[in-house]
Amino acid sequence: MSKFNGFPRTFWIANVIELFERWAWYGMFIPLSLYLTNSTDTGALGFSQIEKGTIMGVVSAMLYLLPIITGAIADKFGYKKVLLISLMILSSGYYLLTFFTEYYSFFFAFLYLGIGAALFKPIIAATVAKTTNESNSSIGFGIFYQIVNIGAFIGPLFASELRETSWNYLFYASAIAILLNIVLTIFFYKEPERETDDLPFFKSIAKIFQNIWHVLKDFRFAIFLIIIIGFWTMYFQLFYTLPVFIEQWVDTRILYNSLNNISPSLAQIVGTEVGTVAADRIVNIDAGYIIIFQILVSTFVMKFKPINAMIAGIIVASIGLGVTFIFQNPFFLFLSILIFSLGEMASSPKITEYISKVAPNDKTALYIGTSYLPLAGGNLFAGIISGVVYSNMSDKISLLETELSSRNIVFQEISDSYTQNNFIQDSLIQLNMTEPELTSYLWNTYQPSNIWYVFTGIGLFTALALFLFNKYGIKKG
Repeated sequence: MSKFNGFPRTFWIANVIELFERWAWYGMFIPLSLYLTNSTDTGALGFSQIEKGTIMGVVSAMLYLLPIITGAIADKFGYKKVLLISLMILSSGYYLLTFFTEYYSFFFAFLYLGIGAALFKPIIAATVAKTTNESNSSIGFGIFYQIVNIGAFIGPLFASELRETSWNYLFYASAIAILLNIVLTIFFYKEPERETDDLPFFKSIAKIFQNIWHVLKDFRFAIFLIIIIGFWTMYFQLFYTLPVFIEQWVDTRILYNSLNNISPSLAQIVGTEVGTVAADRIVNIDAGYIIIFQILVSTFVMKFKPINAMIAGIIVASIGLGVTFIFQNPFFLFLSILIFSLGEMASSPKITEYISKVAPNDKTALYIGTSYLPLAGGNLFAGIISGVVYSNMSDKISLLETELSSRNIVFQEISDSYTQNNFIQDSLIQLNMTEPELTSYLWNTYQPSNIWYVFTGIGLFTALALFLFNKYGIKKG
């Protein structure tokens, strides 16, 4: 207990701020793919899968690239000032998203939100680092990462409930969570001591890029970063693709009815008004598993070298994705997401540990800072795959258009006045099918679940590349 008492108040305030920020971000981000692509007559935006992938991939990639600069901004001008600016951008950004329904306007509003998130991202982690010491930093960062997962778990639970009434409520809730952070920052956040340099700001930025270039000239380490892009490309399909796939192809009424038979009150809590279980709630199981099992998994993989734990974890996560839709059954998702989560928990934390072990002693922080680069690349490629590849292989609307064309059936193009739901209802009449029959027919004919083998292939290729890298490349770690 004395270890917990050893942290200053700013440490705990920073963790609470992180909790609400993750609550706001994941409450918005996990259902975002559904908001972007669902039919406009449900209050969603009705964008194509390609448009969705571009918006989520580009902005998220930027969010992980900019901390290279925004961290320097915070160091130069003060954590509290930059934190308040970031929170004001975030709160206003969530609110602004409710006003924009066209592709380009939403894209730029989301980009504005992403800038706020990029300003925020390095500050709290740096605050935790500066309010801990050698004796308690391990448990301090353990608390911090657990707080991140708790926020990521709770946020989507509330968001899923709110969006049943109106999608706008989801964004309002995120804005309010950030407003609470503004109050916490103004009245309770104390600026930690920080080191500053006397260089002009732009020279400080130039120095950062020079340092990054110096790290990337370490050819073997640069290869490692490129390989890890594959892991993150696979991982982020949990947010980019899985909610949409469940929404389009999985009949969650089976899950709701089973829960209702066991406990009507539980079914009412987790279900929707129409007797289904929302896709984003199912995806959120991953965060729940991490909260429950991360310490156990981390304890288990301690005995392995970081590179071996990464390879094994990536293989397990890849298998989890590959078997996700072997059966078109929502119950199986609980097992497949668990398998994926166990692999994620074994591999993801080990990336930073591995980097710290292969870095020269006097450049550890610099090397660890480059770990954002694969995250940026992974988001970008995840967006492309969940857009272009998903549209061609698995998007229900695209496959239905292909089926109608193959039968020489003329159909009306989807537009502002003719929604996706209008298109599906007219197609049911033309094909003389019920909606479950149509879903089953398209599933059996076009095998949309094959896209999960693509993601598995990316993961297994990454694991193989890491194995070869370890065997023939750098030996340390």
